[in-house]
Amino acid sequence: MDSSEPATAAAPHGCDGAGSVPVQPPHGSDRAGTVSGRAPQGAERTVTAPADPSSRSAPEGTPRRAPAPGAPPVAADPGAPAGPGASRARPEPEPRGRSRRPALLTAALVTTLALLALLSAGVGAYDIPLTDVLASVQHHLGLGGAPLDRVGESVLWNVRLPRVVLALLVGASLGCAGALMQGVFGNPLAEPGVIGISAGAAVGAVAAIGLGLSFFGNWTITVCAFVAGLITVSSVYLLSRNGGKTEVVTLILTGIAVNAFAGALIGLFVFFADSGQVNQITFWQLGSLAQATWPKVLAVLPCAVAGLLIAPLYSRRLDLLSLGERPARHLGIEVERLRLALILVVALLTAAAVAVAGVITFIGLLVPHLLRMANGPGHRFLVPGSALAGAVVLVAGDLAARTLAQPAELPLGVLTALIGSPFFFWLLRRTRRKQGGWA
Repeated sequence: MDSSEPATAAAPHGCDGAGSVPVQPPHGSDRAGTVSGRAPQGAERTVTAPADPSSRSAPEGTPRRAPAPGAPPVAADPGAPAGPGASRARPEPEPRGRSRRPALLTAALVTTLALLALLSAGVGAYDIPLTDVLASVQHHLGLGGAPLDRVGESVLWNVRLPRVVLALLVGASLGCAGALMQGVFGNPLAEPGVIGISAGAAVGAVAAIGLGLSFFGNWTITVCAFVAGLITVSSVYLLSRNGGKTEVVTLILTGIAVNAFAGALIGLFVFFADSGQVNQITFWQLGSLAQATWPKVLAVLPCAVAGLLIAPLYSRRLDLLSLGERPARHLGIEVERLRLALILVVALLTAAAVAVAGVITFIGLLVPHLLRMANGPGHRFLVPGSALAGAVVLVAGDLAARTLAQPAELPLGVLTALIGSPFFFWLLRRTRRKQGGWA
């Protein structure tokens, strides 16, 4: 046969060049001619392909569409990630959607906060229409509008708006502090109220009230709350760390002990206080914004704004810290210095909240987890987003506390505890299930 002779003659040449063709060239050539069904040139290409399975380098004639080097030219599975084009093409839609999600969530939170603030400023025992609220705000800002009557102006600017602004600042401080604490401790159960930071700061505020301290003027209660909160958060950090990590059971037990000790100290101050001081101390224990005034807003504003501006600067380092202490150190993060700086920020934010609102729990626990469910654990959005969402939650909670039991007013701390406790139980169960038991 004419077509088989060139293939048989070319076989020894292919054997010498490639060193991988078996020793039976006629059988190989007949097989090649049968399989390929082509001219002698096709047979030569078939023979020159390496047959040694240990050789992983593809010959020059191997098509580029092969899924892996050295593999036969079989069409790749569309769902397999072997091809470089497929591995780059599949994730493209996801980052595009996820990149828009923080912007959409931020816009939704800002819009909701603005609407709730207007609603909270107008709703109450003395109702003010939203259009009148907007007109009065525009008038005071010099943007037109018209003032309200004397009673309406007094209610809006001396009672309602200070309370709304204070709820915004306190909620933002507690939400941001919760996100920072969970990043510092590496634990989803860390929150100023749950582990006793709020109670410790309240002890400082109650001590300032019970002892009649006034050496810093309007800042006295804030300074005492900051010092007590700093001591408390440092103690919790030192007591709950074990082997470079924070254990769930140790953290909860530390919080129980701190809350019990703080409650005992507050009880002592109540026992020795007069009737006027007892009312103020009760305010700290229950948590409320009923005594909101513009001087209190101005007293807490610098601490809250400073903490809220500093916290996002540590977002990238918190992302690296979430990988673990050893990887974070390898990436150039000074872990202990980072934790110390963030503990100071947490104490500052918690003191700002407790100094004017008392003990309000579960805001710092609830808000960061909701945002993680919506956008993931990245701290670049989580930290500022927790501040926005905390403000939304507390403005809404204060509105509910004022309106659900009119003409009476529910304590804000009691209301947030009623809402946050079931979520805390669910979170405990979820943490136990993920860890296969308590860690």
